[in-house]
Amino acid sequence: MKRSHRPASKKSPSKKPFSKASTGRPPREDAAPRASRPLREDLVLQACLEAYGLVRHEGRLSDRALDFTLRRKSHLYSTERRAVSERVYALLRRQRTVDYLLSHARPGFERLETTRRDVLRLAASRILHGEPVHLVARDSALPAADSAALEGLPEAAAALDSLPKEQRFPIAASLPDFLAAKFRETFGEDAERATEAMNERAPLTARANLLKCDRDALQKRLSAEGVESKPTPLSPMGLWLETRVNIFSLESFREGLLELQDEGSQLLGMLVDAPPTRVVDACAGAGGKTLQLAAQMKNRGDLHALDVDARRMDELRKRARRAGVHNVRTQLIPPEGPAAQEALAPLKEKADRVLVDAPCSGTGTYRRKPDARYRLTPEDLANHVARQKALLERFSTLVKPGGRLIYGTCSVLREENEAVVEDFLARHPDFSVRPVTEELGPELGGKVSSGPFLRLAPHLHGTDGFFGAILVRTK
Repeated sequence: MKRSHRPASKKSPSKKPFSKASTGRPPREDAAPRASRPLREDLVLQACLEAYGLVRHEGRLSDRALDFTLRRKSHLYSTERRAVSERVYALLRRQRTVDYLLSHARPGFERLETTRRDVLRLAASRILHGEPVHLVARDSALPAADSAALEGLPEAAAALDSLPKEQRFPIAASLPDFLAAKFRETFGEDAERATEAMNERAPLTARANLLKCDRDALQKRLSAEGVESKPTPLSPMGLWLETRVNIFSLESFREGLLELQDEGSQLLGMLVDAPPTRVVDACAGAGGKTLQLAAQMKNRGDLHALDVDARRMDELRKRARRAGVHNVRTQLIPPEGPAAQEALAPLKEKADRVLVDAPCSGTGTYRRKPDARYRLTPEDLANHVARQKALLERFSTLVKPGGRLIYGTCSVLREENEAVVEDFLARHPDFSVRPVTEELGPELGGKVSSGPFLRLAPHLHGTDGFFGAILVRTK
């Protein structure tokens, strides 16, 4: 399976997971560490099992589970820590596919002891991602019956290929059935290509802090620190970081020259076009887009960052200090009820721009949060939609006549995106849609829009999946 920072090709490797192209040498990203210092595979496997178990058997979020595990494994080399993260994420992205293949290749797989099943899963995932069977079997110290199962994976893949399309797609895409149906509704004939891209590793993307440097200056600075990068093709302030290094240890990061932010998120921030007057980031979180808006405002005016989570507000303040941002006013607000309305009263009809980057299903971020697909239920999705409508209703009251309300999500599902906007407009005839091409220009806007809205997806743009709408209030 080819890993790339570019959008996925139209061919779907999930249909031929054990073709010659995918059973050669390990991907290049694993080859360099092996050449310099061999991985201690027993220690890597132990850490993988612990982190994976925390996610799948104890319900922890993948990033927190890995952070918890690796903090306790201080004896691991940096290459080994990287291998643990990559292998766990790779398995989580292909969990359903791997389980299907092993259920066919290893009789009684479902009845095996939990740790033995997980060792087999990790091994099968490595093979699915291009590593040689004999090396994986050796590294995993498998008993004979389990090693034989790895040899039987191509036959199991052929069985998967032979299934009718309706049955094959959810398994090959590694999605729960209801989400697979949603993806087919969203992407139609492109669904296989879209989900294949969702199951690739995401690039590491930085945004230049325009308060301190432009993209070219940041690229030169990173190069001087030994980090090679490439300009993102869509965002004028983004860089793909190609050298594998702990970004948080770099002087350029500590000096606030960059923030890690997906290119799609940067484009959503660009829709705001924040003037140096009064702007509200209504669901600010830890502040990624807040800092982008501060740069748009050139550190002038009043930028109100609102959120319901005190920890995220604290993180935003730390990031703002590092970035040299001075115009942000953070405010912790109640999640709902009269107290929430009272907290917002001083801003009513005062803002030129209000960004509502709403909490959502996260279906556009499965490259980075692969375990999220196994947590989402139809009931959760319905709750997300209800909350999105409520948030848009609440924060629209802050928009002054002639101002703009920008609604965004990191979801690819229509019910969280276009349907929420349509519902809002039906109840608020004083708002109308401003096409994103009018904000981003016809060239860039034409590449990233669907109708009047921002619509991004990994297989088309190489970004996470994002939606954005600009709603203008009449004067």
